[in-house]
Amino acid sequence: MSYQVFARKYRPQVFDEVLGQDSVVRTLRNAIKSDRLAHAYLFVGPRGVGKTSTARIFAKALNCVKGPTETPCGECDPCREIAGGNSLDVLEIDGASNNGVEQIRDLRENVRFLPTRGQYRIYLIDEVHMLSNAAFNALLKTLEEPPAHVKFLFATTEAHKLPATIISRCQRFDLQPIRDEVAAAHLLAIAKKEKVALEPAAAEVIARAAEGGMRDAESMLDQVVSFCGDKVAEEDVLSIFGFASADDVAALGGHILGGDAAAALEFVAAQSEAGKDLGRLLSDLVSMNRDLLVAEVTGKDAPGRRGELLVPLRGRFTARKLTELLEILSAAEAGLRFSPDKKLPLEIAVIKGIQLLHTADLDEVLATLAALRGGTPAPAPVRPAPRAAAPRPAAPVVAKPATVAAPAKPAVVAAPAPVEDARAAWRGIVAEVISRNPLRSAWLDAAGEVAEEDGALRVVFPRDQDKQLKTPHAREQGKLIEELWKQTTGRAVVFRPEATGEVVAAAASAASVPTADDFENDPGIEAAIELFGATLEPEEKS
Repeated sequence: MSYQVFARKYRPQVFDEVLGQDSVVRTLRNAIKSDRLAHAYLFVGPRGVGKTSTARIFAKALNCVKGPTETPCGECDPCREIAGGNSLDVLEIDGASNNGVEQIRDLRENVRFLPTRGQYRIYLIDEVHMLSNAAFNALLKTLEEPPAHVKFLFATTEAHKLPATIISRCQRFDLQPIRDEVAAAHLLAIAKKEKVALEPAAAEVIARAAEGGMRDAESMLDQVVSFCGDKVAEEDVLSIFGFASADDVAALGGHILGGDAAAALEFVAAQSEAGKDLGRLLSDLVSMNRDLLVAEVTGKDAPGRRGELLVPLRGRFTARKLTELLEILSAAEAGLRFSPDKKLPLEIAVIKGIQLLHTADLDEVLATLAALRGGTPAPAPVRPAPRAAAPRPAAPVVAKPATVAAPAKPAVVAAPAPVEDARAAWRGIVAEVISRNPLRSAWLDAAGEVAEEDGALRVVFPRDQDKQLKTPHAREQGKLIEELWKQTTGRAVVFRPEATGEVVAAAASAASVPTADDFENDPGIEAAIELFGATLEPEEKS
């Protein structure tokens, strides 16, 4: 069985066989049906998505004996000749090998001749971006005012290399990469016709590796069948192309999210020694983290086996942390293509990702301090689990001034029962909102009068906070306040903030200015020092 036999044998012959390009097919059909045909069409897209095949089908639709028709028969002489590439009225030109001005001048001379059998004389130029500037200039006049019986069909993977004067004279169609599930279903249909037992998991691996190109997927299937015969399993595909299984990718992701750098590096080394494609491994890791991020934001898991593998990994980190991790992995994937050592960029990305996820940032520190000040238990820091063979590190020593007595720990206040005092309920709810986002919730401390009236929670703020009350963050926190009020009091209310109160004087009294001793004796500061292993250093006086 020769290479790419499936790609040639199962090339689409009619519009209904074009995969994943519904909008393009619909537009072309409507143009034929309404007799609104342009004189030049440009099909743009990555390799193997059906640009040239769609152009051939469109040529059939124009020159079919029943045409122009949106459903070419495929049986008449013009249709068979176009499919075989020997039609006298449809001339296919390879732009890469016929890119000189002489060939375009010959084309300009030939456009005068009428078609021999069909209604149109069609010029299909593949890889049109390879034409020289002189060739484009020679083509421009003919493209602008072609004879009525001439149609131009252009196909290219790099539309940015075409002159704007050429693009502006064409109807442009952008073909999209074929979705993995569509490509996998097509591969299974081909295998059924060829009497090959292809596992669905193996079809998914091939479709994902083809990266949206159906021709590449069919060629890979042809190669696998040539190696395995009439029975193809997922392990066969992984072995032939050096891919890591979905379980292996999820295992590496688990090591990163768990903070086990040693296990992650050992896994990468084992994959490298086994001859696996580390570039594909990193690409699959990026895809897995993307699915994990989407699941965290939307609450919806990826379909199929990939979604099942992500369930144990969900809920460990915020969407912001996962976004930063995805940026690190994506940057490593881009740099891996130009690196002679494929292992080193992957190892660096793994270590950077672990450091990012398991290092407390400013927002987490502020949230912990706010929780400690409010008397609620501080969130436990995320730390990697120690390996069995590694010794446990010694606890950090915190330096304290000898003259400072250890203050009593603030008592943790249990969740209050539903209360009738609106002001008391408001103080508890504000403390909870500020603990979740200290930087964007500080404005709630400026509230004055609080009253619950006829299902509305009326809160008066100073007049100078009028703009703050209109921000999207204020509206979001208002919804959170409504939820917490119902949980606390058992009554549903609508949050109604008003900026009608008096403006508080900016100058503070000298008695309210905190001193260094107040800072050192603050219970929240002391708890944060113990939590993060920090030390207090005296300020240098100038």
